Amino acid sequence: MSVSHNQRRILLGILAKLRPHWRRDRNLPARLQPLLADRRFGSRDRRLYRELAYTALRILPWIEEADEDTVVARIAAHCRATPDTRVFREAWSPAEPERLPLNDLLPAWIDAECPASRQPTELAALLRRAPLWLRLQTDDPGAVFDEFNARGWSPEPSPALPEAWRLDDDAAVDQTDAHRLGRVEIQDLGSQFILASQGVAPGGRWLDACAGAGGKTLQLARLLGPAGNVDAHDIRPTALAELRKRAERAGLGNIATPDRLADAYDGVLVDAPCSGTGTWRRSPHLKWTTTPADLQKAAVLQTRLLAEHAARVRPGGRLVYATCSLGRTENTAVAAAFTAAHPEFTVAPPANTFGFATDDAGGLPVLPARHDTDGFYVAAWVRRT
Repeated sequence: MSVSHNQRRILLGILAKLRPHWRRDRNLPARLQPLLADRRFGSRDRRLYRELAYTALRILPWIEEADEDTVVARIAAHCRATPDTRVFREAWSPAEPERLPLNDLLPAWIDAECPASRQPTELAALLRRAPLWLRLQTDDPGAVFDEFNARGWSPEPSPALPEAWRLDDDAAVDQTDAHRLGRVEIQDLGSQFILASQGVAPGGRWLDACAGAGGKTLQLARLLGPAGNVDAHDIRPTALAELRKRAERAGLGNIATPDRLADAYDGVLVDAPCSGTGTWRRSPHLKWTTTPADLQKAAVLQTRLLAEHAARVRPGGRLVYATCSLGRTENTAVAAAFTAAHPEFTVAPPANTFGFATDDAGGLPVLPARHDTDGFYVAAWVRRT
């Protein structure tokens, strides 16, 4: 059997195992991972089948009811052109490209939640794989640049945020000295915009109320500097353990994970759990496993967390609300409801919009096309009393 025919056979086998779950399992990557861990596969094989499987999920409506020949041809036509996919693409891509409706590749319900997603530039961005963005965590980027350059990588600083660097998404950043020594962190540019939009001043004490493994915690600690402090809170002990490791690696001594939170902070960040619609570029399976009911459920939790942690903002302090969602239900509606329910807070406009327009609630939707990012949302308030 030729290499390309073997690749076709293996791909169809992987898809057959994913098919029963790809419309209902939000944790589909966990089902894919053991399929890629086959002992017969080398690293190039794993990269190939991961790319082909994720391509299948990106174009799911185009292949779901198609025959095997069409499935393989469409995946070959739309997967990325890399050294790993070359043989597969050359063997199975159709001679003439098909004209298929791009609008089919987003769920219909997103129209009401994010009408901008149907604009040609936004639609094109949402259907592309997201790039790899890094955040510099050093005042001397020269050593990082030299190491990357020696590996044949060409980092591109973002014009919007020079400390954010873009790299080829196959770069093994976690295997570099720069990463081991805490000089860089992998963090999407849109995620970096959340705090960068707020004009955070050095000094002061902040709470990262939904810290997770701490990407924004580390960014916040660096913005506050050695005169400031960040308390990080999360309901998952394993996430906080990872955060502590990352903080130690970065040499950031101004981060704590206390059992008891303070009563009043200069700033509180509520980076709330959400539906993840803003991450569809990286997690295309979420397009097909997320429903409007999921957004409504997330909004209930977000509203509760925002109100709960708002009580910890001192008079004159700042409350920041963020999601990685595109939808109004989780963004504009939650922010507007908080403003209406909390007259002790006033909406604080962003210090930097990065070219985006604020919405009816005074928040800032970060859409993917402008800066080639994931999708995010940020709103902020200052406590008057």
